[in-house]
Amino acid sequence: MVTPDCHSVRLTAAARPLKIGGQNNQKTKNMEKGKIGVTTENIFPIIKKFLYSDHEIFLRELVSNATDAIQKLKALALAGEFKGELGELRVSVTLDPKKKTLTVSDNGIGMSAEEIDKYLNQIAFSSANEFLDKYKDQASGLIGQFGLGFYSAFMVSDRVEVISKSYREDEPAVKWTCSGSPEYSIEEAQREERGTDVILHIDKDSKEFIDENRIEGLLKKYCNFLPVPVQFGNEKEWKDGKMVDTGKPKIINNTRPAWTRKPTELKDEDYAGFYRELYPMSEEPLFHIHLNVDYPFKLTGILYFPKIRNNFEIQKNKIQLYCNQVFVTDSVEGIVPDFLTLLHGVIDSPDIPLNVSRSYLQSDSNVKKISGHITKKVADRLTDIFKKDRETFEKKWDDLKLFIEYGMITEEKFFEKISKIALYKNTDGKYFTLEEYDKIIRENQTDKDKSLVHLYTTDPVAQHAYVAKAAEKGYDVLVLDGQLDTHLINTLESKEPSSRFVRVDSDVIDRLIKKEESHTSKLTRSQSDDLVQIFRTQVSDTDKARFNVRAENLDENDLPMVITQSEFMRRMKDMAQFGGGYSFYGEMPDSFDLVLNTNHPLVISLAGDLDKEHADELKKNGAGIEKTKVEIEFMEKEHAKKKPEELLSVEKDDLERLRGELKQLEEKRKTILGGFGNDHQAVRQLIDLAMLANNMLKGEALSAFVKRSISLL
Repeated sequence: MVTPDCHSVRLTAAARPLKIGGQNNQKTKNMEKGKIGVTTENIFPIIKKFLYSDHEIFLRELVSNATDAIQKLKALALAGEFKGELGELRVSVTLDPKKKTLTVSDNGIGMSAEEIDKYLNQIAFSSANEFLDKYKDQASGLIGQFGLGFYSAFMVSDRVEVISKSYREDEPAVKWTCSGSPEYSIEEAQREERGTDVILHIDKDSKEFIDENRIEGLLKKYCNFLPVPVQFGNEKEWKDGKMVDTGKPKIINNTRPAWTRKPTELKDEDYAGFYRELYPMSEEPLFHIHLNVDYPFKLTGILYFPKIRNNFEIQKNKIQLYCNQVFVTDSVEGIVPDFLTLLHGVIDSPDIPLNVSRSYLQSDSNVKKISGHITKKVADRLTDIFKKDRETFEKKWDDLKLFIEYGMITEEKFFEKISKIALYKNTDGKYFTLEEYDKIIRENQTDKDKSLVHLYTTDPVAQHAYVAKAAEKGYDVLVLDGQLDTHLINTLESKEPSSRFVRVDSDVIDRLIKKEESHTSKLTRSQSDDLVQIFRTQVSDTDKARFNVRAENLDENDLPMVITQSEFMRRMKDMAQFGGGYSFYGEMPDSFDLVLNTNHPLVISLAGDLDKEHADELKKNGAGIEKTKVEIEFMEKEHAKKKPEELLSVEKDDLERLRGELKQLEEKRKTILGGFGNDHQAVRQLIDLAMLANNMLKGEALSAFVKRSISLL
């Protein structure tokens, strides 16, 4: 047995211990130069504790190393350097809860004493890189690239033993032992078959890793698709009231997952079966994309377009990232564009670093190139489906919509490719591309300012009255009821300033698409103003809603009163639900306009009733208001000719007196009009009908409306 001193674990020749002082230091009058000393005593604990942020990763590393050992043997056989029998190549994971050991075994290439010294005692000297240089044509599937993976064993162990026998028959078996310090031992061992056993003596702080269910879960997570069979115990079956060992090896992984096979080898049912293997509890996907790239980087994988029903589905099923069939991560946010995280499936590339740090992956140049390529492939696949089978594309559009719109909003390149095939549905259930739709509506829905107006509804049932009114005008209405539609139309408007989107209930139809012609009011300006004041006295603001009453000269066949909400404010409030820079609008109360149709017979009738009951009183009041306003205006102009210090007190008093008289006259008129509104049920009835049409009449107000309606019959 050889027991080396503590410095036998080497970094590299350049990193051997250097002491400050002597020839290594240069001292001047104001400065001292030297080299920082690095020893294995201080580097090893760091490796042991911080090699990986998640300690469970040790199992992936050890099983991957074992897989590499087998892949190396297969490469040697292909090169003619190994002429023996390969046998049944397999990685075995064995758990012994009593001894508190976990063993990872393989029957691969094995190691000699010299190789153990080289690959285990010299930290970060990976055998994979050296092997690749020599057998690059036969060893394309090797996983290991860093050489530090083995040391992850010490994150969960207080002692690690390696028993290995080289494939070379003349090399004896060797046992290497280390307790997590720079000190180790090497001795001859008893092992007849080639291969390696890595025996972990699990420490007291890592008891979870001697639990069978925990280990099986980790193997399923990290090793589910390794290219070499991985055995964990034996299959069990229910017999005589208990689970019994069948003696049949339990292989936990699929060595040839669908993405490693050529698309020509696979049928639709193969892709569907693999999706069920990945996500056993999910609905069948809509489409799939098989990725297979050799240049400028290597990339394979299968991505699925899922049916997304809720946010839970988005969070539960994620894209899985692999490197040579070794699981890397399913936290792909920031690694691929955000919208691609809505997809499901697998991406595998040897150019993806086998590293669990997402920040590292995000900054890797290869990962960025791969991300861009996948975006292009997704867009190309969707375009291909659209061109070859538009009928199917339309049927599945509602399920694809969220994904595609997310991509259009967040990725400029994706927008450029996909905007020509993105579909928009109208209230008749017909689908159009935006280019097709614009051609249909251009003649009729271009306003007097040459702007193309796209009318839309977010709820065809709730907004039926407005949709119907648009239809009467010969206008077409889109259905934009998706979560991201508001964001999308903002994007579309920014791309094409000469077109705009307005919700069908954001204003009266004649104002949404303004034409040259306009209706003449059958009421005087004074009558319209008085009616506005009457209706204003009958509506009350709340903490959540503000109401404004205004008069419009509409067609006599239009509704007597409608409720509208400003397109800008409503859109900002919709976007506020998704956070970002719009939260300010989300805190503001809703603002609604009650639009009074001054040409509707019921409104004209109300104006007539007002004249009958209060004509003289209102005429006298109106004359007083106008006279007082004229006097105030004259006096204000005279005061403006003088400097403030030149004005006499009596002049100031006279002006304030007139302003007070005007206020009294206006309050009197308001009282008259308010009394009229209180006495005439038709006023409140028209308001409530407008509220009812917008699903805004509830509770006590609804009950009062029902009673009033009965009394008016």
